Amino acid sequence: MKDDMSGFDLRAICNELQEIGSAWVKKAYMPHYEQVVLRMNPKGKDGFDLVLIRGERIYTSKRDRPMPMVPPSFAMLLRKHLKNARLEKVEQLGFDRILKFSFDSKFGPRYLYTEVFNNGNIILCDENDIIIQPITHVKYKDRILKKGEKYVPPPQSLDPTCVTKAELSEILEKSEKKLAATLASELNLGGKIAKELCELSNLDSNLEAKKANADDIMPSLEQLMKQLIERNGAFLVFKGPEEVNHEELQKQIAQRCVEASPVILPSHKGMTIFETESMCAAVDLWKGEHDSQAHERREMEKLDFASPGRGYSTPVEKLERRLNQQKTALSKFDKKIQQQQEIGHAIQNEWSHVEGLIEQINSAVEKNGWDYVKQSIKEIPWISSVNAKEKKAKVFLPNEQGETGKEVELDLALSVYQNAQTHFQSAQKQKDKTKGAREALEETERLLKTAKKKEIKSQSDGKIIKIKRSKRLWFERFKYAILSDNKLLVGGKDAKSNDGLVKKHLKADDMYLHADLHGAPSCALQSIRGFEEDPTPLSTIPPGVPAYRLSDKMKEITPITDDLLKEGAQMAICWSRAWQSGKGHGTVYAVKPAQVSKTAQTGEYVGKGAFIVRGQRKWFKDLNMKIGLGLASVNNIVMLIAGTPETIKEKFSRYVIVSHGLKKKETIANQISKFTGLPTDDILPCLPGNLQVEEEIGLLSKYITEEE
Repeated sequence: MKDDMSGFDLRAICNELQEIGSAWVKKAYMPHYEQVVLRMNPKGKDGFDLVLIRGERIYTSKRDRPMPMVPPSFAMLLRKHLKNARLEKVEQLGFDRILKFSFDSKFGPRYLYTEVFNNGNIILCDENDIIIQPITHVKYKDRILKKGEKYVPPPQSLDPTCVTKAELSEILEKSEKKLAATLASELNLGGKIAKELCELSNLDSNLEAKKANADDIMPSLEQLMKQLIERNGAFLVFKGPEEVNHEELQKQIAQRCVEASPVILPSHKGMTIFETESMCAAVDLWKGEHDSQAHERREMEKLDFASPGRGYSTPVEKLERRLNQQKTALSKFDKKIQQQQEIGHAIQNEWSHVEGLIEQINSAVEKNGWDYVKQSIKEIPWISSVNAKEKKAKVFLPNEQGETGKEVELDLALSVYQNAQTHFQSAQKQKDKTKGAREALEETERLLKTAKKKEIKSQSDGKIIKIKRSKRLWFERFKYAILSDNKLLVGGKDAKSNDGLVKKHLKADDMYLHADLHGAPSCALQSIRGFEEDPTPLSTIPPGVPAYRLSDKMKEITPITDDLLKEGAQMAICWSRAWQSGKGHGTVYAVKPAQVSKTAQTGEYVGKGAFIVRGQRKWFKDLNMKIGLGLASVNNIVMLIAGTPETIKEKFSRYVIVSHGLKKKETIANQISKFTGLPTDDILPCLPGNLQVEEEIGLLSKYITEEE
């Protein structure tokens, strides 16, 4: 098994899953678009995850794996049909790369087909094998995987565990392929196992199948299938003869492991074998860590889509790419011009040979017709082909030795000179095209030179390269801040975002904060979401700007302390209308999410964006109304991040500290834009209102680096 499983590997997995016995589905998840995880609860045993990765592998695992807060529609459908359903049977369709999971659900029998070939698919079907929903709708030549259609698997091949010597002999006799290719396709073994079988049988895999004897192959085949069925455990195969260090097993797997196999094969000779209790355990050791990070990868893909990290280029990079494309195009033009000119000269130099061929073909057509000519040219080495519709012929010109050389196309209605002139005219047209291309190339070189000068100047001034984004990071829909331990605090901008924040982003372990003022934003202090240091920041990030990655689950999660709550409370009061009123201090309370509700008392009404808070509250009074803004890179997007003045000073080299004042925030936003290069539209939402600057470094003036 390499990155995906063969029918051989799936047979081992199927046999192991059969031994599990009755198990109930607790919940279904989709941490990534290609992966389905069924959380299983077997009778009298510890729970486990059944991991289905379409097109790649199937196995069981007990790893901790983060799951999305909002499940995709296919996961919700699986929960509806399979929650508390009992897994009754696991079957492999023939020896194909398809496993069928049969469930007894409250709706009746339900079948989940997992296809582990090509791009793969996972299909939920009812008791009549009518498709309820596939992960992906696909139309093949002989079957359709679509809601409402009957599920039809691909035509089954022969099962090698049941093949007889007579059947194998017949297969070999009829085959026109090599031995390994025949065993791979006709016995459904796959290329790798087919070659292993040839080696076990002491036969050359490139031997013609017709010349092979079933008597030589059958014992090895039976032995291999017996090992597969009766085996105990499985094996991880490592490069090299060096022993595996058990204390650093996962690191050794990442560096040296090449395969998980249910049996030891001839190709494993000279390699290190690490035995495991089962094939599922082997696959989990090898690929489990990667698969358990599927949700994190999916979130990063979403964030990278909003950031310039994927497909983004600076103006200089774009112009350099355009310059290379133009140079490549010009090179192709020059090559085509040269080819056309060479053909024209070659026709002129061999004018008697060409004239003779034209006269010979025209004469034969006039006398016997095109059908006769098409048959006759097979015996003439100088003529490659003829085209009756266009009245053209492809012929060979003689080389220096007088043998067939360059192939050229001739128009039979033109003379030798006219045929040569056609190619010269084609070369001239290409020359005319290159004139415009060369002018465009010169313009690109000029623009590139200017862009490089601008980039050098911007970098020396500490400015960022302006970018356009079609999508924002999720927290940019709200007010946002960073706390001292890098946790994320988000707050609503209006009544609608207040509702969305509490409904989607306030989780059981978070804390809810609200200023003691009417109309203040609802704020959620995230317990596990936050910012982590980016190990691979873009080189275009200006000096003095720390690089972070937004993490859905931080590696180091600390409890929410009173000090953190006080930080969040200070931000909550600054985001409220208390800022505009000019008050120097304010009061905020904090409660657990369970205390926040939309359900009012009988006869009362809770408006949009408002909530009922019940129970005891933790109060924070006389909060200082000052706010800090630091310049940072988040997922390779340079932006301003708010926080308390103490936190911002500690974490950022370029920052500004502000309090309530008389200056309009638009004025300050324009100044920050001037010195950082950030668009004013990205700066304005971070500023709370009219303000005055208390302290600043590198946001309202040129940033001075240590080198300067």
